Amino acid sequence: MAEAPWLEWSEEVFKKAQEEDKPVLLLLVVPWCRYCRDMQERVFRDERVLRNIRRGWIPVRVNAEKRPDIDGRYNMGGWPTVAFLTPKGELITGTIFVEPEELVSLLERVEDFYKKNKEKIEENIQEKWAEKEKREKAALRKEEGALSPAIVQTVTDSILEAFDPEYGGWGKGQKFPHPESIDFLLVQYVKTGDPRMREVVEKTLDQMMKGGIYDPVDGGFFRYSTTRDWKVPHLEKVLDSNAARLVFYMDAAQVLGREDYLDVARGIVDWMMNFMYDPETGAFFGSMDADPDYYARDAEGRRELGPPKIDRTIYTNWNAMAVVGLYLASVVLEKPELREAADRTMEFLLDRLYIKGKGMFHYWDGTYHLPGILSDQAYMVRALVFASQFNGNADLLLPAEDIVETLLDRQKAEGGGFYDIPRNPHSIGGLRRRNRSILENSVLAEAMVRLAYLSRRFEFLDAARETLEAFVKVYKEYGYYVAGYARAVDLFFYEPLFVTVVGDRNHPRAEALRHAALKTYEPSVLVQSLDPAHDPILMGRSGYTPRETPVAYLCVGKTSKAAVEDPDRLPAEMERIERERRAREKRT
Repeated sequence: MAEAPWLEWSEEVFKKAQEEDKPVLLLLVVPWCRYCRDMQERVFRDERVLRNIRRGWIPVRVNAEKRPDIDGRYNMGGWPTVAFLTPKGELITGTIFVEPEELVSLLERVEDFYKKNKEKIEENIQEKWAEKEKREKAALRKEEGALSPAIVQTVTDSILEAFDPEYGGWGKGQKFPHPESIDFLLVQYVKTGDPRMREVVEKTLDQMMKGGIYDPVDGGFFRYSTTRDWKVPHLEKVLDSNAARLVFYMDAAQVLGREDYLDVARGIVDWMMNFMYDPETGAFFGSMDADPDYYARDAEGRRELGPPKIDRTIYTNWNAMAVVGLYLASVVLEKPELREAADRTMEFLLDRLYIKGKGMFHYWDGTYHLPGILSDQAYMVRALVFASQFNGNADLLLPAEDIVETLLDRQKAEGGGFYDIPRNPHSIGGLRRRNRSILENSVLAEAMVRLAYLSRRFEFLDAARETLEAFVKVYKEYGYYVAGYARAVDLFFYEPLFVTVVGDRNHPRAEALRHAALKTYEPSVLVQSLDPAHDPILMGRSGYTPRETPVAYLCVGKTSKAAVEDPDRLPAEMERIERERRAREKRT
């Protein structure tokens, strides 16, 4: 059977659509999706569908993971998405998976509607965007002093209220783990001791690891469960979701004393290293196909069949998430080789996907593509902040500073926060309007808070505050989905416990002090190694004087609390400082 004559998204394609006065048929797909494959191989090869496309449409196919900017503007609620656009790229209507008969009907009806209502469609589009712009401008008007710690309690209440007490997690239908909510509740449990928070975290993590979405053979998690009880998974495995789950299982193991959570974390690491790690580049591939036949088999059967197809694209944001998980695993799981793997991934990202003054590019498939996507910048700044702490190299803060400076120059929104893409005068359709995502802005704001202290550049703290202030009017609309926003607000007001190890960073005592500080779960902790021989600028900013042997200086924010030379004593000293601080906060 013939295939639809798919074209790539480009200025030339939309110019062709305008010259021929034909609407654009946009198909959004992802590589691991069985329904996407079925629609391309069966629905779009139906002769009736092909006749309609050839007669009246310009067909464009986009990999949604490679083009999150397009996906974020045209996705109709899942993949595959079929969107019907004007020749200028404006959305007329759209749907998700449909059978050939329904698609034929849609193609005919939308084509006819477009031909008869071109002016009306254009008027409606202009009215819609004018109203959206009006709402956004109203939301951009900041209220001085509106950013407050009360936001933390508001989001906490939303998370607890939406919790499913029977099966864990959130919602009554399909289940996604919502890692930001789990991370946030762990932080609040450590700070408050509220047993409700422990119950939510344990119930959710227990149900996840015992349900069908965890793979006990290869390790790792499937993307989500189609049922409330976690037992019927969608069988794709994706790098970003596994990287996030690796972190919260390790954090929960430390906070709650659950060794079985560490077993799950080891399984995730095994899957990442055995199936997704590319020894040639040192980076991680994107995803693994949903293959029911493979996952129905035992270990021996899987070896005979061979693993499902892997999308070998290297995505910046997902690799940055993987780096954070591996650095943490190197300490929590006592696997120093994972730090070496994380270092190599970070080296690849900086060498191949970063350009000073331009920031991060989105993906690598033999070359780099798509600069300026906010998600890549945010997660990379976060990863660089983690990397500098775990390998003791303060120079890694320099590209983090450059990325933030580039964002401030090119993507800062009026009224605070950052747009998801840079401005481009040649953008098409929905890409002409830039969005502000509360999720990605929250990741960036939290990273900027940490970067401000580590770099001693407190203008980044001001940028973080302005970013968080930009969403004060709207965050309640998102309920428990904005746990990451509340986490960033909490860190902004709760000054970090700052451990600075001063001395030769390769000295055994310096490494032991750094390891002891990083292995201790304190949600606000920052750990920095300053070597007088390598870090003269930061040494000058810090005001510390080196001793004959390395020493760890402990501060809360900018207030000095203790100096510790013995690595064995450091965790207890950190816990004492935090315990006394929390006791003071409870009294006030």
